[in-house]
Amino acid sequence: MAKPGARIVALQAALGIGLLLVVGRAGWLQLVRGRELAREAKSTRMVSHEIDARRGTLFDRNGTPLARSVPKYHLQLAVNEVKDTAAMIRRLRADLGMSADSARRLFRPGPPRYPYFPGPFTSGEVAALRNLRGIHLITVYARAYPSQRLAGPIVGALGADGRHGDSGLERWLDSLLAGEPGQTTDLRDPSGGTYESPGRLVRDPVPGNDVYLTLDAELQEIAERALAQALTAFKAEGGDVVFLDPRSGDLLALASATAAAGASTASVFTSPFQPGSTAKPFTAAALLAYGKVTGTETVSGENGRWVYETSPGHTRSIEDTHAQKQPLTLARAIQVSSNIGMAKFSFKLRHEEQYEMLRAFGFGAPTGVEFPSEASGVLRRPDRWDEGYTAQSLAMGYELQVTPVQLAAAYGALANRGLLLAPTLIREIRSADGQTLYRHQAEPVRRVVPPAVAASILGFLAEAASDSGTGSRAQLRYGILGKTGTAKIAENGRYLEHEYRASFAAIFPAKDPQLVAVVTINKPHGEYYGGLTAAPLTADMLRQALAARGSAIDRSALADQVAESAAHRGPTTVKPSAREETQQASAAAVRLPLAPTAEAPSPMVEVPDVTGRTLRAAAFALHQRGLRVRVEGGGVAVRSLPAAGDFLPAGKLVVIFGATGAKLP
Repeated sequence: MAKPGARIVALQAALGIGLLLVVGRAGWLQLVRGRELAREAKSTRMVSHEIDARRGTLFDRNGTPLARSVPKYHLQLAVNEVKDTAAMIRRLRADLGMSADSARRLFRPGPPRYPYFPGPFTSGEVAALRNLRGIHLITVYARAYPSQRLAGPIVGALGADGRHGDSGLERWLDSLLAGEPGQTTDLRDPSGGTYESPGRLVRDPVPGNDVYLTLDAELQEIAERALAQALTAFKAEGGDVVFLDPRSGDLLALASATAAAGASTASVFTSPFQPGSTAKPFTAAALLAYGKVTGTETVSGENGRWVYETSPGHTRSIEDTHAQKQPLTLARAIQVSSNIGMAKFSFKLRHEEQYEMLRAFGFGAPTGVEFPSEASGVLRRPDRWDEGYTAQSLAMGYELQVTPVQLAAAYGALANRGLLLAPTLIREIRSADGQTLYRHQAEPVRRVVPPAVAASILGFLAEAASDSGTGSRAQLRYGILGKTGTAKIAENGRYLEHEYRASFAAIFPAKDPQLVAVVTINKPHGEYYGGLTAAPLTADMLRQALAARGSAIDRSALADQVAESAAHRGPTTVKPSAREETQQASAAAVRLPLAPTAEAPSPMVEVPDVTGRTLRAAAFALHQRGLRVRVEGGGVAVRSLPAAGDFLPAGKLVVIFGATGAKLP
C-alpha cells in the first residue's frame, strides 16, 4: 500500500496535469480558434439584413413624376412586448384582416415569439399599428409609374429583383438612382426566431438621387395619343415622333409605337430607317457650303423621268412624282422634292465633300444621348460608294439610314444657325435632400455650316412647307418650315413594291424656332406620301401643344412675333397687281420670318362629356377641341368645369375633376 505522501504527490501531479490540460485547451480555444469561434457564435446568434434604400424619382421637366419608389412595409410582432393584448388583437383584425382565432393564438403562453407578416402592406394599412408597442416595421420600396406608363419604353423598368434597372433610363441611370442599402443586425433565439437587438442598426440606407428629365409630360401625352390614332387611321405598322428644342438639345417628347396590340417601343433610338427626301436639305447644304451651286443655277427637270449612264453599258432611271418641265434651281428642287434635280446637283460634289457634310450633321454615328443601345445608323465611307449611283442615292435620301433622333438633331442644327448640339434626356440631377448635383447646359458638338448657309436652307424649307410645296398640309399659324419624305422600304437587299416609310421633319415657328419635330409612319395604307400622312399629323400635334396648359412652347415669344409682325405691316395694306403677284410667286428666295396669317376670332367650341374616362383620355379629348386643361384629383374623370355641353372660345381653360374610387364604364 502506497504511503500517504506518495498518494498526495500522485494526486497533485494528476491535478496539475488536469489543470495544464484545461489551461492548454482554453488557450487553444482562445488564442488559436478564438476568432473563428467568435464568428461562428455571432452567425448563430445574430443575423444581418439589408435595409432598402429609396430609389430616386424620375421627373419630367416640370416636376411630374414618371417613376418613383413607394414605401411598403413588412411587419414583425414582438409578443412579449405587447401590454394591451385585446387592443392589439383588434388592430390586427382590422388592419391586417386576421381572424380572431389566429390573432389570439399569437398570445398563448410560451417562450417569446416573433411572428412575421411579409405583406407587403401600404402606409395606410399600417398607419394605426405603427405606434403600438411590440410592432416593428421593415420598410421596403416598390417602383410605381404614376403617369400610367407615359414614355414607358424611354423610362424603362426594373429587373426581377426590383432593385436594379433592366431597360431604358432605369438601366442607364441605375448607379445614380439606386442609392446604397443600409444594414441591421437582429438577434436569433434558440428556436430560430429573430427579434430586434438594442444596437441593431449598422448602417443607414442612402437614398438615390432624383433625376429631372427633359421630357415634357403634356407634350409626350399629345405625341403618344396622336401617333396611336394615326396608326389606326392609316392602317400603318408603326411610327415615331420626336420633339426637340433646337436651342438646348432637350428632347421634349419621344413616342414610338407598333400596330401589334398598340405596343410601345424605343425605336426613336434603336431603329434606323432610310429618310428619303427629308435628307435632301443636307446635300443642299454641302452644295452651298462648298460653293458648288449659286442661287440662280438650274438643271433640267426632264419632265419627270431621267435616264443616265452610271458606267459603260449600264444606265439608271430616276423619276419624280411631281414632274417638272421648267428648269430647277436648288431651292425649287427642295420645294417640289425633285429626285432628278437633287441627283443632278449631287454630281457637282466630290464624294468626300458629300460624305463629310452628312457626317458633320451627325449621321453614321450615335448622338451620345443618355439611352442604352442607341443605334448609329448607316453611312458608308466614300471609298465603298458605287460610282454614279451612291452619291445620287444619298442626295435623294437612300443608301443612308438614320434614327428619328439623329434626324431631329440634324434639323436642330439648321434651326440653330448651323450649330449642332448634342441631344439630351437629362435636365437636372438632385440629391435626396434637394441639392443640385448637375444641371444640363447646351453642349455644342460642332459648327456644321455657316449661319448664311443655314439661313438659305431654312428658306428652302419654308418653300417646301408653303402652299406650293409638298408639306403644305403641315402649315399653321406662326409658320412651319419643313420637308416631307416618302421612301421605299428595303428588306433582304431589295425594295418592296408599294411599301413606304412616310416622314416629315419640321421646324416651328419660322422665326426664332422653339421646336423641331420629326414624324415617321411605317407602311401606311391608302395615302402613303409624307405630305399626306406625317405632315398633317405634325400640324395636329402642334395645334394641341399650343392649346395645352403647360407644354414647352413659349407662347409669350409667339405673341411678341405677332405684335412685331403687325407693327411691320402698318395700318394699311396695298394689294399688289396680278403681274406683281405672279412675279412674287415665282421668286426663288423666301424671306424669313414668314408673315403669320391675320388673327381670326377664336371659334366657339363645345365642351365634350368626359365623365367616366381616364384623366389622360379626358385631357386628350379637350386638347383636340383646342381647349386648355387643368386636372384636379386622380383616377377617373367625374365632372368638368365648365360642364359638358357648354360653349367656350378655343384656348380657354377647362378643369377636370377626378376621383380614385370611380370606375371606368
